[in-house]
Amino acid sequence: MEAADALASAPKRSVGRRLADLFHGRGWLQVGGLLSGPLAWLVIGYLGSLAVLLAAAFWNVSALTGEISQTFSLDNFKTLINDSVYRTIAWRTVRVAGLVTITDVILAFPIAFYMAKVASRKAQAALVVAVLMPLWSFYLVKVYAWRTMLSANGVINWALGPLDLHGPGYGITAVWLVMSYLWLPYMILPIFAGLERIPNSLLSASEDLGASPFTTFRRVILPLSFPAVVAGSIFTFSLTMGDYITPELVSNSQFIGNVVYDNITNNLPLASAFAVVPIIVMVIYLLIARRLGAFEHL
Repeated sequence: MEAADALASAPKRSVGRRLADLFHGRGWLQVGGLLSGPLAWLVIGYLGSLAVLLAAAFWNVSALTGEISQTFSLDNFKTLINDSVYRTIAWRTVRVAGLVTITDVILAFPIAFYMAKVASRKAQAALVVAVLMPLWSFYLVKVYAWRTMLSANGVINWALGPLDLHGPGYGITAVWLVMSYLWLPYMILPIFAGLERIPNSLLSASEDLGASPFTTFRRVILPLSFPAVVAGSIFTFSLTMGDYITPELVSNSQFIGNVVYDNITNNLPLASAFAVVPIIVMVIYLLIARRLGAFEHL
């Protein structure tokens, strides 16, 4: 009787305390609890929506009612392959994405090298902030700023006027310029991180052995920083492939993103099928990069 009274009068443990006792000494349960939220978001929010996208690509729209028929069909992919318009749009998008990536690599490498190997600590911190600063402004603000500069009365034509030259105006070249500007920070930062991990002793050893700066770059710097270049190119290439706002504002040419956006309400299966194209291109790109050994030292 006394034991029952003592047990009844004992203070009840809180829910938090009981959960702490449950997780104590159980490493697998701690890891599972820590990763359950992100994994649930990944599976439901990302992989789930991707699965719906892939499934919708095999549906079709009834020509009579305009309703979506959830029956398996390859008609959308046949349309993309057989229609030259869609092939041209896909090739244009891949070509511009490749040009943007190459441009950003050429621009980013000297900047990142100066930040990692030449600049002092204070200058390096200031340059990192300068690289990150464009990311603080709204995406549309930057695109509209470029739209204004590229207009007939914009600052580019004003600056080139005394030389009897004119800017590119609106078009494919404008898309290339704007996207190269937009995604440049995403290329600089990975290359900077990769170059910073290269010991200065390797560069000094190459110089002591009589290698020219170009040979040092080709034989030492570029192979060791190649994974970082691939990491940056994944950002620039994929972001360019999926962007539809920039082509809409500074060009009249259609890109994959524009076609997907225009058909998302009228022809969801065709839009889903065309959205699969960037996924396939990126998978092929990653397989090639893996084949070249880009991920071995990550």
